[in-house]
Amino acid sequence: MRLTSVLAATALLVSVACGGSNPSSPSDGSGTGGAGTFNVRITDSPYGSAKAVLVTFSEVATHRNGDWTRLPFPGGSTRTCDLKKLQNAAQDLLGGGAIEPGTYTMIRLVVQSAKIYFDNSAQSSTPCAPSIGEPAGASSPLTIPSGEVRLNGSFGLTSSAATTVLVDFDGESSIIQNGSSYTMQPVIRIVSIQ
Repeated sequence: MRLTSVLAATALLVSVACGGSNPSSPSDGSGTGGAGTFNVRITDSPYGSAKAVLVTFSEVATHRNGDWTRLPFPGGSTRTCDLKKLQNAAQDLLGGGAIEPGTYTMIRLVVQSAKIYFDNSAQSSTPCAPSIGEPAGASSPLTIPSGEVRLNGSFGLTSSAATTVLVDFDGESSIIQNGSSYTMQPVIRIVSIQ
């Protein structure tokens, strides 16, 4: 199997070294009388012949007025997604919840770990879960030089309606084969804002 890397010049993506700002709730005191619902969903474009690619996220956050607001993961403190189960228009909730209304300008995703599996599919009823069991057979960890990804955009959030941002984690462009080892440089873009 050979996975190649393609630079996505049009993607609204900035990769930075892990670390960065600590997530916090907006602190500008501009409460408007009620929280809005902000959700980040994830999908993936078809790629390669791997049977499973498990990616564990440790954070999804959104930016407003100089502060980061961390969005909770459903059912746990991390969220693992099998990129192979997110192909062909499939999608799942990455993180979301009630946050203060306003205009948000970035989404930050932090990838904690990733692993590629060559022989068997992951046995999970959903593409994303608090954890997904590793399939048997040949596999390789994915080295992640920079696991933090920031996506620029403008997301208006009101207290009367939910805002959902769909992001595409491009597995084919993110995974680079170096002989018998593999590296992941996450290539993620915003697909839609609703």
